[in-house]
Amino acid sequence: MKIFKKAILPLGFKASGIPCGIKKSGKPDLALFFSEVPAKAAAVFTTNSILAAPVILCKDYLKGGNSFQAIIANSGNANCFTAKQGLKDAQETAQFLADKLGLRKESVLVASTGIIGKKLPIDKIKSGIPKLIKHLSSSGAHQAEKAILTTDTFAKEVSVKLNIGSKLVTICGVAKGAGMIAPNMATLLSFILTDALIAKQALNQALKAAVKDSFNCITVDGCMSTNDSVMLLANGASDSALITNGKNLSLFIEGLSIVCLELAKMIVKDGEGASKFIKIKVVSAKNYSQAKVVALNIANSNLFKTAVYGQNPNFGRIAAAAGACGVKVKEEDLKIKVSSLKKKEIDVEVKLNQGKASSVVYTSDLTPEYIKINAEYN
Repeated sequence: MKIFKKAILPLGFKASGIPCGIKKSGKPDLALFFSEVPAKAAAVFTTNSILAAPVILCKDYLKGGNSFQAIIANSGNANCFTAKQGLKDAQETAQFLADKLGLRKESVLVASTGIIGKKLPIDKIKSGIPKLIKHLSSSGAHQAEKAILTTDTFAKEVSVKLNIGSKLVTICGVAKGAGMIAPNMATLLSFILTDALIAKQALNQALKAAVKDSFNCITVDGCMSTNDSVMLLANGASDSALITNGKNLSLFIEGLSIVCLELAKMIVKDGEGASKFIKIKVVSAKNYSQAKVVALNIANSNLFKTAVYGQNPNFGRIAAAAGACGVKVKEEDLKIKVSSLKKKEIDVEVKLNQGKASSVVYTSDLTPEYIKINAEYN
């Protein structure tokens, strides 16, 4: 299994990204990922009760469909809190792209990210779609990546190549996200493409397993978005053996988990204003859920995060956060280790002495720059 810190599109996939005028800056803001052959799809979305129109639409399409060929995503506008008009605009985006590609609208998944509460400039998107299609390329992943960024300072991309039987399979992932990052899920969009031939049930199983310890274990500010989406397309173009279970499924999950975790870590490292990357590991817990609750409460503690920024070894803030999460923690059992706060990457280990389970959560420090970025974001 080989890991590449770049986006290598699998067989049968093309991508493109262009500016269509949504962003005042004139930067790229419309992306397309396209499979030349029908693909299976799996996805996970935000658990926020306020859902953006594209999330509602995609959930509907995924519920009733087994064949997908395109993902279109815009940045600069979240198309959320836009009532019936927002859903109509998402549907119109899918329909217009489908017509231009000769597809059914239900085979098009839609995603948006940006400002909440503003009407989607659908005419700009429709005007940009022909150019978006024209620029589709097997080397177009980086252009597509740049078109989904908002407050990000760099594009997130990673690819894995592995053998399924005698065939080489590629899994390629790209993502955006820097602020409003909290588990289940974060303010992120991630699009993952693979040429593996895999059964639908196995694809769903693989994505859930990969997301569990990656995208669902990161937090920057504890704020959950309305648009979070991780979408996975598998088109079978590698002509690999059909993945259903057993060794091949385990291999695929391993590769997919690497892609998801690498992207998740990049999102935390690009956290708005972040100067430190923090890994929090809670061990000796009764079960995984207990360990994760403690880890997340520490990760979301503003007192702890500002202490890390200030290189202040105030371990009492970790102890206080661990004890405030609803898990019964005894002072005499609690053991805390913290690596040097002068480094860019910080390791925190919290031992509960209650069992054998563990969980790892990733977060960043909280800096004055975070306040500046979000105070000015509009």
